Amino acid sequence: MSLRGWEAHEAAVGRLRASYAEIPAGAPVRLAKKTTNLFRPRAATTAPGLDVSGLDGVIAIDAFAQTADVQGVCTYEDLVDATLPHGLIPYVVPQLRTITLGGAVTGLGIESTSFRNGLPHESVLEMDVFTGAGEVVTCSPEVNSDLFDAFPNSYGSLGYATRLKIRLEPVPSYVALRHVRFDDAGLLAKTAADIADSGEHEGVRVDGMDGVAFAPGEYYLTLATWQEEPGATSDYTGQDVFYRSIQQRETDLLSMYDYLWRWDTDWFWCSGAFGAQNPTIRRFWPKRWRRSDVYMKLLGLDRRFSIADRLDRRAGRPQRERVIQDIEVPVERLPEFLEWFDDAIGMRPVWLCPCRAERDWPTYPLEPDRLYVNVGFWGTVHVGPEAVDAPRNRAIEQKVHELDGHKSLYSEAFYDRATFDELYDGANLAAVKGRYDPQDRLTSLYDKAVKRR
Repeated sequence: MSLRGWEAHEAAVGRLRASYAEIPAGAPVRLAKKTTNLFRPRAATTAPGLDVSGLDGVIAIDAFAQTADVQGVCTYEDLVDATLPHGLIPYVVPQLRTITLGGAVTGLGIESTSFRNGLPHESVLEMDVFTGAGEVVTCSPEVNSDLFDAFPNSYGSLGYATRLKIRLEPVPSYVALRHVRFDDAGLLAKTAADIADSGEHEGVRVDGMDGVAFAPGEYYLTLATWQEEPGATSDYTGQDVFYRSIQQRETDLLSMYDYLWRWDTDWFWCSGAFGAQNPTIRRFWPKRWRRSDVYMKLLGLDRRFSIADRLDRRAGRPQRERVIQDIEVPVERLPEFLEWFDDAIGMRPVWLCPCRAERDWPTYPLEPDRLYVNVGFWGTVHVGPEAVDAPRNRAIEQKVHELDGHKSLYSEAFYDRATFDELYDGANLAAVKGRYDPQDRLTSLYDKAVKRR
């Protein structure tokens, strides 16, 4: 893809400013953006939104310094397309193609390099943030550091990133994979911790690490090693499905590009809900439609017309509760969480991704240098009439809190205000918001994230 350039970027910021001026005084300020990777409802509004057209590209790449200036609504798919020809990628590339860089920083992101590179915001050197006051504020660890530090996990409650300067890391052309099976979750947790500390497993360097819990007693860590040496690579954009290969083979080789998007083709395993993993249907399902954003649109149709609920009623099945969450617990508490999750929720498979924060970030305060494991689970559970009260989601929140963990806020949340402020440093967030959004034009994080009943 071609680079956008600074002149085009400034013109786009100008349109953004002009669209802000058209929003009536007192009306909430929000993006005029149709696509989303969020799984919680947005409040309806008739007010115009911020025009972010033209803020979806890469401004410039400095291959020598290994940095890039990127616009806030640029997707990781477009970002990788621009950096990979230089032999560079972002420090952390979230699993889904249409996640935006600004979205991953303000809403958090994670992937297999997070055990050594942290979360996406930790490779940001500088940001321009469009605030609720209609100003573009440049922030970094040295300048307006309160905004810079509080921005990760603020989900637009402090403003929207128009430009981010990020570090890039050099990568070769291929990724060798080892799928290591564990019968015991405790041994998996210990092995993950050892790898995070040493950077290797059985004498082989580990550049990426994530895993899958398929069932009680069947756990895998997938260990990735960057390599330049070519070989026969696997293709999981065709009939084969990546997550199934984890159980079927001990080693694998992917191109770097295919490794980065290995989960997107089938939205991890969730494409099965649309029949896309059925061999017959898959054969006629165009490759260009085997993408997470396509499945997201199909999910939107299901929500709009209640297709799954109608089929359940017709078949006499209990009402479903949607359980779509990512949580982090300290690595030593992972076995306890998985045992509880099997008994209380019973959803499989689930994704496992070790991560470690380099320093304290107040709005998502993971303890620095402590290894956590992200557990991702996305699906529905038949619970009956009480599904409307979200009993499984509420139980997960409580358990994660008990285990000294945190929950991502891209989906539904049910915390009371005091607990929410305790977990996400509400006092500091309010102070920063008061400085950069004195008229309270942006919706607060609590009001954005907590689903009201």
